[in-house]
Amino acid sequence: MSSQNIYILGIESSCDDTAASIIHNGKILSNVVASQKIHEEFGGVVPELASRAHQQNIVPVVHQALKKAGVTKNQLHAIAFTRGPGLMGSLLVGTSFAKSLAYGLNIPLIDVNHMQAHILAHFIDEEGFEKPSFPFIAMTISGGHTQIVEVKSHFDMTVIGETIDDAVGEAYDKSGKILGLGYPAGPEIDKRAQKGNPKAFQFTKPKVEGLNFSFSGLKTAILYFVQREVKANPNFIEENLNDICASIQYTIIGILIDKLKLATKQTGIKQIAIGGGVSANSGIRQALKDGEQKFGWTTYVPKFEFTTDNAAMIAIVGYLKYLEGNFAEQNVTASARLKI
Repeated sequence: MSSQNIYILGIESSCDDTAASIIHNGKILSNVVASQKIHEEFGGVVPELASRAHQQNIVPVVHQALKKAGVTKNQLHAIAFTRGPGLMGSLLVGTSFAKSLAYGLNIPLIDVNHMQAHILAHFIDEEGFEKPSFPFIAMTISGGHTQIVEVKSHFDMTVIGETIDDAVGEAYDKSGKILGLGYPAGPEIDKRAQKGNPKAFQFTKPKVEGLNFSFSGLKTAILYFVQREVKANPNFIEENLNDICASIQYTIIGILIDKLKLATKQTGIKQIAIGGGVSANSGIRQALKDGEQKFGWTTYVPKFEFTTDNAAMIAIVGYLKYLEGNFAEQNVTASARLKI
């Protein structure tokens, strides 16, 4: 069979988005995501509701992905799915669907690590987007993860730093909750930060050894700061919201950039690729661009639609694994705490 004509279906169901994507060789033909609005009223993802919604969404989403790509299920060469990490109930829906479909079509099944997929999203063939060359440093920043990874090849990755408590996305969401913003708060804080003064209020950066992160102390500092100021002036949040958001964002970005500076110093690698939902943040993108000028970095930021949880990144990993003949057995199981 020629390697020129490979169609892979990617399925992603690690949290609250049900997604399916068709990749033809390295190019994405469709990338369909069904988001679950139901969690907004709870201010966070409710696992039980998420897995139920996945069960309702998965068949129509896969159907839509095939239709948009103009591909029939009989043209597929393999099914790739997110095995973990993520919410167990959500992962089980995607895993069992992928296993059944691969079994029914008698084609290979490919299990994908969600965190590796955020990094390998950079290898999707997309016009105007350069692919990093090895070795490079990857920083994955999302609602559930904050990691710095040394990437030596597609499947040779070492985590060299990670959060010891909250992920960066949680720091945004919890700060947003303190300020009375909706969920998820990251995009709202980012939008307001652009109108505010980033040096209006000072928050101390947590002292953490090496390349690890900590965000829980910052969240507590923000909470006490807001409580103190509101006591003195009940309208403090309304009157200063843009400046507070700008100051929070400035502090968070400072923490991330400091660790990247240390990682490039320790490894001697100046190629940096970011991924994960928080990499959609305009302040982080700008700070990376500035790093090119200041520190001689070469930086890679994926296309916006490939940063949040999506199936295109699962499909590209499926394609790369397919080329290596790296398949999963039918008895593969989902793993909520899967490591890189």
